[in-house]
Amino acid sequence: MSALNLVATPGGLARVIGDDAEILDLPYRDVAELLAAGEGLDPARTARPARRVPAASLDGALLPPLGRTRAIWGVGLNYHSKAKLTGRAIPTEPILFLRAPSAVSAPGAEVTLPLDRSAKPDYEGEVAFVVGRPMSRVPEDRVWDHIAAVTAANDMTARDVMAATNTPTLAKSFPGFGAMGASVLELGAFPDRDAIPVRTRVNGVVHQDSSTAELIFSVPDLISRISFFADLEPGDVVLTGTPAGTGQDRRVFLRPGDEVEVTVPGVLPLRTRFRPGPESPS
Repeated sequence: MSALNLVATPGGLARVIGDDAEILDLPYRDVAELLAAGEGLDPARTARPARRVPAASLDGALLPPLGRTRAIWGVGLNYHSKAKLTGRAIPTEPILFLRAPSAVSAPGAEVTLPLDRSAKPDYEGEVAFVVGRPMSRVPEDRVWDHIAAVTAANDMTARDVMAATNTPTLAKSFPGFGAMGASVLELGAFPDRDAIPVRTRVNGVVHQDSSTAELIFSVPDLISRISFFADLEPGDVVLTGTPAGTGQDRRVFLRPGDEVEVTVPGVLPLRTRFRPGPESPS
């Protein structure tokens, strides 16, 4: 059987199979809700399809596949390329933060830039991991047993808000700043789960191109560390950091009309467009 690749639609969860999507006869509205039920991804694997539609017909209609997640963990400065470019010392402990789940946006969403609060909104292409089993004080060598799936994320950040407040949660929790998706792909689909590629295009131009092999804190190390301080539940999401090539690195920040695409192999492309919000008073 092909790897399970799930999207959230107005009609419910759907399996992506080639160019088609099977809307499933399940009560769960997204992948986080499915995993929170405690049976892993198996119900979506065995569910009867209620109907089959062309996947292309869902463009513009997809919902956040992890919109009902309980917690979104992020980490700063976790790629060697980013540390080298910025000249910052390699951290000895991960720089962890939580993002407000209300910031999650749908694949293909048009996100309003909070220009009255930030002149430096930025993109961050990342690989995100979805917890499938409860985790409490899980050692590094057992972490993969607890991970269900992978998706792409755009860990957007208001850089000037971050600098002014030193509070990542504020800088990353504006409405729409937590894009994830477009699909959620089971972990077993990746032949090398320690080297999952991520690529970011801005207006069609590649600016980030790396893989989780370049992480300072590997995925098992990072998630294990979190689990010794906080319990992780099925449906929780852990972002893994962003490589060099952000707008901050290029000194070019997001503007109205921009489109950012983050891709992880096998996961449907995550596209986000940007529109103007209220301007700062002159």
